[in-house]
Amino acid sequence: MEEIGMDPFAANPGPFDRSVLYDQEKHVSSAVWDGQERGALRCHEHTSKLGEWRLTPKQIELVEKAGFGFLRKIPAISLDNPLISALVERWRRETNTFHFTVGEMTVTLQDVALLLGLAIDGNPVIGITYTTCGTVCQNYLGKAPDSTYASGGMVKLSWLKEFFSQCPEDASIEEIERHTRAYLLYLVGSTIFSTTTGNKVPVMYLPLFENFDDAGRYAWGAAALAFLYRALGNASVKSQSTICGCLTLLQCWSYYHLNIGRPKLNRDPIHDHFPFVLRWKGKQSGPTANRDVVFYRKALDSLEPSDVEWLPYKYSDSTVIPEEIRSTLVWGRSKTMLICFDKAERHLPNRVLRQYGMLQLIPENVAQWVRKSRGVDGGVDLSGKMESELNEWADRALHIVEGDDDGADENEYMGWYLRITRKVVGRPISLSSEFQRTIGGVREISYLADTFPLKGLQPEQFESISRIRSIAQECLRDQVGGPIVVSPIVGTELGKRNRGKERVRRKGTGKRKRGNDPLEGHGASEDESQYCGVVVEVDQLHLHHADDEVDHLPLCTTVVEGETAMLLEAPNKIDDMQLHDATDGIDASQFCDACNEVDNSNIPHAISESDLQTAKAAEEVIPQSSDLLNVIDDTNDSVIHNAINEPNDSQVCDATNGANDPQTLVATDVNESQTHDATDKVSESQPSDVAVHSDQQTVKEEAEIVPPLSQESTEDLAQQGDTSVIA
Repeated sequence: MEEIGMDPFAANPGPFDRSVLYDQEKHVSSAVWDGQERGALRCHEHTSKLGEWRLTPKQIELVEKAGFGFLRKIPAISLDNPLISALVERWRRETNTFHFTVGEMTVTLQDVALLLGLAIDGNPVIGITYTTCGTVCQNYLGKAPDSTYASGGMVKLSWLKEFFSQCPEDASIEEIERHTRAYLLYLVGSTIFSTTTGNKVPVMYLPLFENFDDAGRYAWGAAALAFLYRALGNASVKSQSTICGCLTLLQCWSYYHLNIGRPKLNRDPIHDHFPFVLRWKGKQSGPTANRDVVFYRKALDSLEPSDVEWLPYKYSDSTVIPEEIRSTLVWGRSKTMLICFDKAERHLPNRVLRQYGMLQLIPENVAQWVRKSRGVDGGVDLSGKMESELNEWADRALHIVEGDDDGADENEYMGWYLRITRKVVGRPISLSSEFQRTIGGVREISYLADTFPLKGLQPEQFESISRIRSIAQECLRDQVGGPIVVSPIVGTELGKRNRGKERVRRKGTGKRKRGNDPLEGHGASEDESQYCGVVVEVDQLHLHHADDEVDHLPLCTTVVEGETAMLLEAPNKIDDMQLHDATDGIDASQFCDACNEVDNSNIPHAISESDLQTAKAAEEVIPQSSDLLNVIDDTNDSVIHNAINEPNDSQVCDATNGANDPQTLVATDVNESQTHDATDKVSESQPSDVAVHSDQQTVKEEAEIVPPLSQESTEDLAQQGDTSVIA
């Protein structure tokens, strides 16, 4: 992939000019760019049971009269949900086109006519809406579904199949027509007008099948395309997870036009059968298991002109195309409004002239319009509410687009297109990589500001350097693995409390918790019992617990420069101890001891692996045994982690009795009496238990990140236990 800085779309995929794609914030590509994957869409098409209908010759004749003779021949084709989902990520409802890297493309009226064999010329598919099924089904089917098969103005496909899939041989003409209407309703409800309800179809189409000759005069292909456009637009919104409509049309359109995801069939493709969707009938012989949405997204993001077939039907046998279809193909270039009851969508062939063998001009702007759902009331004839859309359809012959090859400059078009489009959907570089790159750059700026020579600078220059340093430190302050500012403070100062509001003290005179107390019953595992004394010397650094990181992050021993450096740890078996960070601007930081088996305590900051490597490379000063004794010998003079200077009352954080674990610097096991008095003298044998390397070998330890304790839990525990945290 191209690096950021080399390709402007790697940092900003567009659109740079939002005059066309004004709905970008709602589009699924925005969510994908932000790392919010929704996975493959649930594709609703219900063709699997169509083959179970048994039609008599008379029924087939009526189906052909109604204009669905070719549609009924189309077999159930297995849908490639990831491919459809990746195509949806490229669909823009502002233009009703796909925005690919090579330019705009779309499913046109010509595609519908050639792939499905449906009429694209004729009367608009519109009529009366219904909110109940009983009356209309009784009138046109002779039977009404009960409440278990109907809801609102929709009837279940299973009901139609159960009662009408087998027409009696001795049936009357009226009975044959009723069974045929039920089949046609099932056919359109499972293919071109499939809904996201999964198994229902609106009964508003039934009156259009009253007279089969009249039904054949409707532009069913235009209605199917309007329905698909609306479904694509809805599915392109990032909050959606389903798609409906004629997905067989969409998928086979992609197979014809794009060299992506095409199936390898176990036979030669059929080129001399109509409709052309039959070319993709058959079982695949090639593997497709690894083709997910990301696979197809990357393929579309890197789409080349050589991967596109603008005129895929050019070499097909035109003699197999029925005359009634071939004579209407010119209407496929009409810039008009497509209508399917309450759905009205724009057909814009002027934006995809290359699909008609013409050079592409910069298209005119698309007027913004609000898509309204008008079919809300039963018994309403939508014709009276869609006059402008119906007039545009009636005038479609006046708006057949013609190319202008003399004035067309496709280089000019592509220059314009790249400014208004969303070129890529997936990130060339992952979010985590971009984050690390940004943090690395800010750290370098911070280092340069810290080491910049200040001698001889003018006051305004000094102020600028200080401002840069402040901004860089502010950006890095809350980041896991942020910069560690090391200050040379001698060991005697490590345990001192300079200032701060947090204090740890005993509260009340209640009994201490027993070892089998329920709150202490969550015994730490072996891994949780290993803690490293983390000594971090920070100047104005806010230590932040990253909730989104993994539970167990490595803590490294921080290098302390100065005459004396020490590593301090006092693991304790204490409940209700909260470890705080220095958030009030202290110069000498407060230090937090990692606890051995602590319930409900906060370790506010985990140093990232990148700083681990920095710490390893730096010069570490390993404390000698005498330094460790200086820290643990007299706890009364040095209070760790903001403990108040009352050595006989609550210095529970400095318990250092019983260090026997060779893997821990100073391991202690505080029992009840040791908790009460945590200042017992350490015997001379303790230094022998400390892992000290005289050759200054790096000491590496790991600490367990303990889940944060809520405020309510802290208050409850403070009332029950012997210790409490006072903020």
